[in-house]
Amino acid sequence: MNNATLPPLDGSTVRRVALLIVGLALLFACSPIWAHGVNENDKAFIEGASGVNIIPYMYLGAKHMVTGYDHLLFLAGVIFFLYRLKDVGAYVTLFAVGHSTTLLLGVLFDIRANPFLIDAIIGLSVVYKAIDNLDGFRTWFGFSPNPKAAVLIFGFFHGFGLATKIQELTLAQDGLIPNLISFNIGVEMGQFMALTVILILMNFWRRTDSFRRSAIFANAALMTAGFVLIGFQLSGYFMQGA
Repeated sequence: MNNATLPPLDGSTVRRVALLIVGLALLFACSPIWAHGVNENDKAFIEGASGVNIIPYMYLGAKHMVTGYDHLLFLAGVIFFLYRLKDVGAYVTLFAVGHSTTLLLGVLFDIRANPFLIDAIIGLSVVYKAIDNLDGFRTWFGFSPNPKAAVLIFGFFHGFGLATKIQELTLAQDGLIPNLISFNIGVEMGQFMALTVILILMNFWRRTDSFRRSAIFANAALMTAGFVLIGFQLSGYFMQGA
């Protein structure tokens, strides 16, 4: 892409926007209303529906991804320093493969785990990516994990996190497989739409003089949001049944 065609943005404005985004992320992470899961209206539809419902399940899948701040925080970290669409496509594909595999297999084979612990690992994925972007692993430990392997592995946990939520619902066996596949297709559609918006905003940001300086702050904030997600989920784990 031709960088010269886009006008520069004011650095202070970018920083204010970054602060706002981080503040919203922290607010969502601390509120059970925005917790990673299925809201009451969608739950009522899923438990009351029977037969094949391709379009509604595609909509629900897309809605989950677009409103899934934990997924979006991780993906924003993944593409933060990726400038070529080829590289973005490769990493996003790995995440989609991981996410789709555990989502489908977890529900179909009733593979269960504690949802709070899985979601805590999802928060850890955000922390990992922020540290990786800051080159923290090489600085502190003298090596860096394979980034593509890490994205695939964390993709497995992101998909399994949603599977644990779906397992809490009473799903009709009639049309189960087509509905799950439709839901998964919707998830990937929602991911594509969300990433398109993120990439457009980041491409503008990268054309500012302050990007390199702000990148450190942004990834530190991303790491903080990940720790908040971990704390929120672990508190839920220890308080369950209390």
